[in-house]
Amino acid sequence: MATSERISREDIEAKLKGLQGDVQNKVDDRRSTVVTIGVVAGVVVVALFYVLGRRSGRRRSAVVEIRRV
Repeated sequence: MATSERISREDIEAKLKGLQGDVQNKVDDRRSTVVTIGVVAGVVVVALFYVLGRRSGRRRSAVVEIRRV
């Protein structure tokens, strides 16, 4: 198990940068998916509030009938 090769600072930095690059790629992929889902959910919520508010306004509005005498 013992090796005569020394591990240098550059070796450690290269390995850590490689690991960080893999993680960063995964995070970037997930970020775009999460942003897309968030935008779609926001649009659905706004549309739902619009429809419910419009329906509520129609229900509360009074019907006024004007008759000529």
